[in-house]
Amino acid sequence: MAAVAAKVAKDRAVAEGLGTNKNPVKFLDQDYEELRAKCLASKTLFRDDKFPAGDSALGYKDLGPNSDQFEGIEWKRPSEIYHEPQFIIDGATHADIRQGKLGNCWFLAAFASLTMKPDLLARVVPEKQSFEKDYAGIFHFKFWQYGEWVEVVVDDLLPTKEGSLQFVYSDMENEVWSPLLEKAYAKLNGSYEVLTGGTLNEAMEDFTGGISEIYDLKKAPDDLYQIMLKATKAESLLGCSINITNPNETEDTTSRNLVKGHAYSITGAEEVPYKGKNVQLVRMRNPWGDYEWNGPWSDESSEWNDVDPNVRAALNRKADDGEFWMAYSDWVKEFTQLDICSLHPDSLTSNEQHKWSTTMFNGNWIRGSTAGGSQDYPETFWANPQFWIRLTDPDHDHDGPTDAPCCTIIVGLMQKFSQKKSRDDTLTIGYAVFRVPEEMQNKPDIHLNKDFQMIGIEPHSSKFTNMREVSKRMKLPVGDYLIVPSTLEPLKPGDFLLRIFSEKSVVMLEVGNVVKVDPFEPEDSELAMTKQIKDVFQKVAGDKDEVTAKDIQTIMNEHLSNNPDLKSNGLTLDTCRDMVSLMDMDGTKTLSLAEFKILWLKLQKYINIFIKTDKDKSGSVDIFEMRSALKDAGFTVTTKVQEAILQRYSKSGLTIDFDSFIRCMIHLESLTEVFYLLDKTKSETITLNVTEDNMFELIMKAFRENVSHVVKDMTTMRQL
Repeated sequence: MAAVAAKVAKDRAVAEGLGTNKNPVKFLDQDYEELRAKCLASKTLFRDDKFPAGDSALGYKDLGPNSDQFEGIEWKRPSEIYHEPQFIIDGATHADIRQGKLGNCWFLAAFASLTMKPDLLARVVPEKQSFEKDYAGIFHFKFWQYGEWVEVVVDDLLPTKEGSLQFVYSDMENEVWSPLLEKAYAKLNGSYEVLTGGTLNEAMEDFTGGISEIYDLKKAPDDLYQIMLKATKAESLLGCSINITNPNETEDTTSRNLVKGHAYSITGAEEVPYKGKNVQLVRMRNPWGDYEWNGPWSDESSEWNDVDPNVRAALNRKADDGEFWMAYSDWVKEFTQLDICSLHPDSLTSNEQHKWSTTMFNGNWIRGSTAGGSQDYPETFWANPQFWIRLTDPDHDHDGPTDAPCCTIIVGLMQKFSQKKSRDDTLTIGYAVFRVPEEMQNKPDIHLNKDFQMIGIEPHSSKFTNMREVSKRMKLPVGDYLIVPSTLEPLKPGDFLLRIFSEKSVVMLEVGNVVKVDPFEPEDSELAMTKQIKDVFQKVAGDKDEVTAKDIQTIMNEHLSNNPDLKSNGLTLDTCRDMVSLMDMDGTKTLSLAEFKILWLKLQKYINIFIKTDKDKSGSVDIFEMRSALKDAGFTVTTKVQEAILQRYSKSGLTIDFDSFIRCMIHLESLTEVFYLLDKTKSETITLNVTEDNMFELIMKAFRENVSHVVKDMTTMRQL
């Protein structure tokens, strides 16, 4: 019950603004203001028991207790390292971020770009933190994580060796905001060592909440420089790298002094008049602070002699600071990948700068339920979560003729990591986008199935990747679409965040959250033609004119054994008791002939559905096929109900045998009966003053006892 209550409370808090930058989630439930106040009141310095300075904070392998890097590490507060430590001196700049002995240049490159945008920087590094007024050894930072902002609290014990900081440090010797930020990010990810395995686009997203796009510079579009030029003038972060072909090339330098396998931040793009023409330049920064490009347009190159002195001064050219200029033509040849992360992706391609409309959905791939794998697995692909979108308003500058307007969207699929899950367990993920045919327009409640897949709609699929996020920009004609996120292979569990960025607002919802309940009820004509049923009933009931659960078990198992199309070990007594609970209207825990007739016809319906679904005659049905079986039985259920069915009724092999199948159908009918008994206004909605857990227990009770008794119990609890 505690888990359900916590979820309800979290959902309510989110609706009230929790998770925004102004009201971030407290990481590990640590409240900065409360902890700081306690330290000030007790006149003690904060020690973080959730990320204690020691072995676990450093790492597990290269920074583990038996490693060379671990030896000699001492944790010290800044006052033990510097005479007068300062949080920030004369504003935060990229010079404050120097790489230490940790391979996290991707993190540093992203943050170096952020220092050039004070408004964005202030969202990550809260102001009014110092080592002077009300100093308590505690600091806090904010990061974006999977759709929400979180506040991370740290103490100021930092790893040192021989009195010097081991990791990030500042050019200003006693300035320590950057190593404290690095510690907070290490805490968020689990340890310092984890930071050696991230990517540039991940860090850029975690600092902004934006969405990243990756460009392969060997396949660079013709207008890429224009995209970069506009991106540097908008609220965007840019970075690039030179890919390596084997691990031995990591941090090797090229003949032009560029470092392979190393993340650079892009800090500017300018077109400069030079000898009667404009030259396209790109300004780079190496987080190491040295190893600068030594080719044309480098700090001391002769090209600068033919540039107007005023232009040269405006470009802020300095020597040996890790920042340098390159001609775009050289840059696109030397580097292999460009990462762009923007809060306003439309500013990269549109002459008008305005925010895009954004929509986010959290989802899950559940093993045996919604983890259907890619289209390489057509039997299960359709079981994946599906999202329906409608594009109605074309872009301002859409491509194509006016009678075929298009809408630009960026779809980002991000798998969620946790401190309990190693990045070695990264899933290979991707998504497909399908155009919905005209005959299925305006039907967002219809879940894609195998038949739909055979219609031949060409999907706009992303590439599958084992990175944290895969994203793609596409232009789609106005219309309805289905987005299907998946893992490459089926049965791979995981959590994900799906984000849609669109120039105009879109209508979007998750398919499978619509409930339709219409269980089978025999027609009067069917009930009239029941001489066979009457004979079976009287054979067991005799003079009693009623049958018990044990009688029903005897009747049904004899009947089932004579069915050549059904492989079954028969029905258990518990299942037969549930049948009696469903049909027993007078509370006798037995069934009359009239009640037995209805039950018999219902069971024949469910038997036929089971036989139809059990194509291989194995005596069980694949859990992936349950959605279709349920629909044939009159139950269109939500994904959450599908997951509950999996957990309750499936066997170890992710299959449901005949007895469990029948019990599931009986339980769903009982649930329907309970709901409609309580829905006195026929509004398809009921309100109960009980927790969700208590509601679940009462529904389970409905499967074991007479429905009328459960309704009485619910009424009593409601009065309490």
